[in-house]
Amino acid sequence: MKLDLAGKHALVCGGSEGIGRAVAIELAQLGADVTLLARREDALREAVAALPTNDTQRHGYLVADVSQAQALNAAVAALVATKPVHILINNTGGPPGGAAHTAGIEAYLDAFNKHLIANHTLLQAVLPGMRAAHWGRIVNVISTSVYEPIPNLGVSNTIRGAVASWAKTLSRELGSDGITVNNVLPGYTRTQRLDQILADRSKASGKSQSEIASTMLSSVPAGRFAEAGEIGGVIAFLCTDAAAYVNGQSLAVDGGRMQSI
Repeated sequence: MKLDLAGKHALVCGGSEGIGRAVAIELAQLGADVTLLARREDALREAVAALPTNDTQRHGYLVADVSQAQALNAAVAALVATKPVHILINNTGGPPGGAAHTAGIEAYLDAFNKHLIANHTLLQAVLPGMRAAHWGRIVNVISTSVYEPIPNLGVSNTIRGAVASWAKTLSRELGSDGITVNNVLPGYTRTQRLDQILADRSKASGKSQSEIASTMLSSVPAGRFAEAGEIGGVIAFLCTDAAAYVNGQSLAVDGGRMQSI
């Protein structure tokens, strides 16, 4: 099984923490050069310093805000002008919780810009290099809500579905260029996002966070939360030649929680 990514350059969004940082480590272990993208330079510098490396690998970071499409495009355009990107990991923190019907228009627009518009901006910046290499991997980290909407995450459920449909469309458009486009749908994973969900649900219900966590885990056959590295490993696999015929898929990594097939 060919899992070697030596000579490939990966751009990992949200790479300073959580799932983004975990997948960056996995990609680096497979030999890829990794550029991390996030807003906080101090956190990026620390994350890059912790990446596995060998004598030929060159890792780096890019400070950018995914909500600012024009500045994001300029930053990534400057990067690919010197080093084409072969692997794009679209990964952005989810919108705040709340019911769909009470969310303001601005909440939907903000999430749409930070997820779909940002992903599309990044795609257009890196696509020429992928096409030139006739090889590319795009993986979007979204949510199991594309199959089963999650209660009290109305805006997130809506936007995640839009990203999944965008990705499926791209997979059909770009497959002949040697480019695959897939989605990974994490289940409950030990990240800051999980901490936020626990806090929001505790505040809304009056129950303790430990009670909320126990209720969540009761729906997971694995009986535990995922570690970020377990999600990162699946994402990294989809970037290898071993997964070259996996295209246009939305793959749940949720410990068996979803009840649909």
